[in-house]
Amino acid sequence: MGYTDQRFDVNLSILFTELPLLERPAAAAAAGFTAVELWWPWIETPTPPQAELDALKKALGEAGTQLVGLNFYAGRLPGPDRGALSMPGGESDRFRANIDVAADFAASVGCKALNALYGNRVEGVDPRTQDTLALENLVLAARAADRVGAILLVETLNKPESPLYPLVSAPAAIEVVDRVNAATGLGNAKFLLDVYHLSMNGEDVSQVIAAYADKAGHVQIADNPGRGAPGTGSLPLELLLDELTKAGYDGWVGLEYKAGDRPSAESFGWLAAEARAAR
Repeated sequence: MGYTDQRFDVNLSILFTELPLLERPAAAAAAGFTAVELWWPWIETPTPPQAELDALKKALGEAGTQLVGLNFYAGRLPGPDRGALSMPGGESDRFRANIDVAADFAASVGCKALNALYGNRVEGVDPRTQDTLALENLVLAARAADRVGAILLVETLNKPESPLYPLVSAPAAIEVVDRVNAATGLGNAKFLLDVYHLSMNGEDVSQVIAAYADKAGHVQIADNPGRGAPGTGSLPLELLLDELTKAGYDGWVGLEYKAGDRPSAESFGWLAAEARAAR
């Protein structure tokens, strides 16, 4: 089990960033991977020109890579932003403008998971106002995802790196997931179980897996400390993936780690070549 019993994909927004966006799918394929995921690639706009969407679709197809996860518009990532959907005014409007654009692009490439980052707390705004807005926008996003046969992911981040982000525990994210599902009746909101963020929050990752694996729609990994590749920190990632498998999770595991001071293609030595392609 462990690393040989999972379906891995590469996050092209944190790995292969030494290359232009349209060259990253081919680079992932050259490293042996057939599946990739992305944060929203156009940080300045929720509604990029159709030609740019088409160019990304072409790059994915020519590389033979399947897009298995895509973020909705979330502002500047990496950077100070941690989402847009709960932020009143322009950012919330930009998120809404992005919903159908992202869902339709996902449908065009067969992507079945859309991730909606909750958004930072805003000084001077009542958190209850933000939470009400968040639920409204997550309901819209869940319905759009359902329209294209996808799930909606809700993600926990970590307080040390994202101190203004309110979902910094697994139970907090699960509460939002349950609220969205209750509001829509669709049941397609799921938990994005990010092992690195959970560990940075000091949570017992094994306990989170035992409690919530049945609500997980996607998993992401990086080692801790450092957010590097497996083996660069102290997390028992192989054991944790075994626990996920035993708990019934059979979905994708996204490699969302930093390559460090080496080319991204050199950061996969921990994973046997035969385990990289989707099976």
